[in-house]
Amino acid sequence: MRPEAPMSQVFSEETHRNLLARIPHCTGREISDWLRTVEEGPALLRFEEKVSWLRHEHNLAYGHAKAIIHEYDLRRAARKLL
Repeated sequence: MRPEAPMSQVFSEETHRNLLARIPHCTGREISDWLRTVEEGPALLRFEEKVSWLRHEHNLAYGHAKAIIHEYDLRRAARKLL
């Protein structure tokens, strides 16, 4: 039995970058604004909980919410490495 990949690893890097590039056009807000929204939002622990919160609170498409949370997690992990 193979272990499941973390939820934040579902997108390929190319797909993730393409989604991020489209988010400002589709939502009218820059990625930095969305990352700040996540940072200031509720202290949810699970990836899918964060995605669900963004979708319902801010009326985002699933793919956009997932890309934002994935980017947030990537950047948070990078800060911990510094």
